[in-house]
Amino acid sequence: MTTELHRAFTSLGKPGPGQTEPDKLLPPYFLSYSVSDASYVGIRAQYGALVDSAANRVRVADVQVRLGGPKLDNTHGTHRGSAVNSMEMPLTDDRVALERTLWLATNTGYGNALDNYLRVKTEAEVRAKEEDSSPDFSEEAPQTYIGKPAPAVVVDRAAWERRVTELSKIFREYPDVYQNMVMLTVQNETDYFASSEGSQVVTPHLSARLVVFAVTRADDGMDLFRAQTFEAETAEELPKQPELEAAMRELGKSLEALRKAPVTEPFDGPAILSGRAAAVFFHEVLGHRLEGQRQRGDEEGQTFTKDIGKEVLPTFLSVADDPTRVKFGDTWLSGSYLYDDEGQKARKVDLIDDGVLKTFLMSRLPIASFADSNGHGRAQTGRMPTGRQGNLIVTSTKMEPESDLRKQLIEEAKKQGKAYGLYFEDISSGFAVTTRSSPQAFQVIPLVVYRVYVDGRPDELVRGVSIVGTPQAALKRILATGDKSEVFNGECGAESGTVPVSAVAPAMLVSEMETQKQAQGTARPPILPIPR
Repeated sequence: MTTELHRAFTSLGKPGPGQTEPDKLLPPYFLSYSVSDASYVGIRAQYGALVDSAANRVRVADVQVRLGGPKLDNTHGTHRGSAVNSMEMPLTDDRVALERTLWLATNTGYGNALDNYLRVKTEAEVRAKEEDSSPDFSEEAPQTYIGKPAPAVVVDRAAWERRVTELSKIFREYPDVYQNMVMLTVQNETDYFASSEGSQVVTPHLSARLVVFAVTRADDGMDLFRAQTFEAETAEELPKQPELEAAMRELGKSLEALRKAPVTEPFDGPAILSGRAAAVFFHEVLGHRLEGQRQRGDEEGQTFTKDIGKEVLPTFLSVADDPTRVKFGDTWLSGSYLYDDEGQKARKVDLIDDGVLKTFLMSRLPIASFADSNGHGRAQTGRMPTGRQGNLIVTSTKMEPESDLRKQLIEEAKKQGKAYGLYFEDISSGFAVTTRSSPQAFQVIPLVVYRVYVDGRPDELVRGVSIVGTPQAALKRILATGDKSEVFNGECGAESGTVPVSAVAPAMLVSEMETQKQAQGTARPPILPIPR
């Protein structure tokens, strides 16, 4: 990689053999090669039977070409993603084949870069002055780290096929669960990075995920689902079969209970988010708005851009993102990494300290007042890295037993004249709107929600709840936190693709949470009874 990169970098835009002029082409000022070399095993079962079992290996090269200079280059503005050109690589270490693949990918990438640089220069002449005139690329010291390549995935395929099938078969005990899927994915990946600045980085990344998904439909047509993910560094470290079987039965019972639960009414009042629910909430509502690139550009809402040094959370809360942390307690954190996808060393970033905003998650795209990367440039293969979350960790100095939080929830509901408060046990996902073209709002989809009545009635499971709101208002309504933190492991999609992430948070008591009804659905449950 380094040899072919050096040849390309010193040749592009220079006179060829017999030439005295370089055909008016520009030499690149930066060139990088990233190669992802991954082996994986995927096993999937549904309805208690195996439907897919495969093993594969793939190598993909991402070539990034930058023309112009760090102040203004071909990635400027809306052209940022066009600087990356991807191509599949040979699986064998055939030097000639590897060189020719990189050569072809570089030529294509250079042509795209030249085309976009001319567009950028034209647009710069006709557009109004930008609010943030930061450069397009930061200057960083070259990095060298040659880690041990990840081994090829080796699992007992036959044993795991049996395990996955048996887990899926458990849902046969619950006739109202109409669809189910259990999927194991084990992937070992080695990432190679080389750049014209002199960086050479080799990092392994191992992961194993067991994903469970089950669906039912209430009599009124509302579709309901439960999902659960188990993650570890290797398949051997995933939970043992008895623990997984118990989790399947809990999901089945939960879905059958949800079918019979009453539909929620729109609500605006006090609520408790469990630790896992709070972790998802912080990831969606806060984390995405602290990603560096969202502070720059005419289309971005820039929720917190002008708030550095200001209080954006209650003073008892602090937030950091630490991809160098591999575990929280005994739980593996899937958002951990050694070097980011721009070859920069991962580091802990203290984003919010005692409620006060300090900084943002930075890639090599500078923003006003923050010129350097802090090791958070991340991307899926084939995408341009941007500032992304890794392991988002929320800590509190106002921790209380969750039994006390419950008492405070009831007191707060009484004070507001509400018949009940809400307890959010599990949250699936959501989305955060960060652009100016839409309201600065968020929506989060809870899976398990209870009404906690002030008159002492038993808690009541409800369905069809959707959390909505605006981030600044929602985050400042946190009154207290629990004394135990929980982990959310998952995958997050954004403009730079899907990357593994983790979030850690304690339970949160909020004075006001706004909810609305989810879409009802019109289809009735299956007309033909399920086969017995």
